[in-house]
Amino acid sequence: MSRVTKIKHVLKEQEADDFDLPKDNQQIVRIVASRGNNLHEVETAQDGEERFLVSMPVKFRKNVWIKRGDFVLVEPIEEGNKVKAEICRILTPEHVKVFEKEGVWPRKFSKKRDLEEDLDEDGLFRNTNRKFLAQSSDDGEEDEEDTEDDAEEGEDDEEATARETIDAAQKQSPSDR
Repeated sequence: MSRVTKIKHVLKEQEADDFDLPKDNQQIVRIVASRGNNLHEVETAQDGEERFLVSMPVKFRKNVWIKRGDFVLVEPIEEGNKVKAEICRILTPEHVKVFEKEGVWPRKFSKKRDLEEDLDEDGLFRNTNRKFLAQSSDDGEEDEEDTEDDAEEGEDDEEATARETIDAAQKQSPSDR
């Protein structure tokens, strides 16, 4: 079989609409990193967050690419101490939807769970562009007036820094931006 024909068959197999649920010996994992020589480090959905290496079968090599964050279905292999499984299917977003609907998708990998973690106590999305400072519940003996003065000075410092940054950006020539 020529290389082009092989690629065509592999891609057709990947795009097929067969959304078979994982078998008992198969496991859904997330790619963490590529380790070279068609080996990939993956993490499981278990609480211990087990990480191990998986190999990519020959039929996928140079035909299908996976990157960090992709999900794959793996089957365990007996031989080898470091490489514990082999990739049997690369999961697409359509696979994920079907698996979530069937209740097979691991809770750790669900997007809803990720969104829940991004919410703060008030149910608002946490701003990831700013440092999160936990408010202490210490009931110090400080005067409230001193605390208010410190807060106002802190706000003035932040505003001054922001103004300086904006002024510096405006002074740059368009070619420097």
